[in-house]
Amino acid sequence: MQTTTLYDQDFYAWTQQQTKLLRSGRFGELDIENLVEEIESLGKQQRQELRNRLGVLLGHLLKWYYQPEARSKSWVYTIREQRERIQDHLAENPSLKPYLSEAIGKSYRYGLRGCLKSWNVGMN
Repeated sequence: MQTTTLYDQDFYAWTQQQTKLLRSGRFGELDIENLVEEIESLGKQQRQELRNRLGVLLGHLLKWYYQPEARSKSWVYTIREQRERIQDHLAENPSLKPYLSEAIGKSYRYGLRGCLKSWNVGMN
């Protein structure tokens, strides 16, 4: 018979319970397995956030370069905003800086795919 945990039933309630246990020093009662999983997930989310922002930026820069006739203020604002948010994200997470080159490589493909989709061109 499978038992359902608070983690499975109500994630928010589980986070509040774990916080309370941590703050009160009741470490033996913590759901260590799920805590480890969630902490790993948080780290992955930071990398994904960087890739997403780079993908949007690179996609708009590609469109800017290859479609000069379609340039708009909205593209300027998006490019500016993504650059600022990437800088802020790296300032808040400086350990991501060594990952930047790899993230740019991955994000370029995402940005290019978005451009080709907007141009109605297929990509393998």
